[in-house]
Amino acid sequence: MSELKKLLGRRIQELRKRQNIKQEKLAEIINIAPRNLSNIETGRSFPSAETIEKIGKALNIKIKDLFDFDHQKDDEELLAGIIEKIKPVNRNRLQDFYKIISSLTD
Repeated sequence: MSELKKLLGRRIQELRKRQNIKQEKLAEIINIAPRNLSNIETGRSFPSAETIEKIGKALNIKIKDLFDFDHQKDDEELLAGIIEKIKPVNRNRLQDFYKIISSLTD
């Protein structure tokens, strides 16, 4: 199973659930079988361009938003990304970041 299929499937499921739309309802709206949507969301199949367009329209989102996977990174990737973002800051900014993170973990 390709990584892109898994990421896209998870993203579609995330966006659908965020809007409180049942899988069966979205499948009906975009005119595909619920089983096919299930296969897409679990990464077992990749949707056609037409289906991607229908999903975007049904969820009222831009197609590019379906491919926004940054938040789906694993813990190691997220930590590396955080470190990369705070590396070039001065000491005062670093202390600010520490305070923010500390307030979230208390």
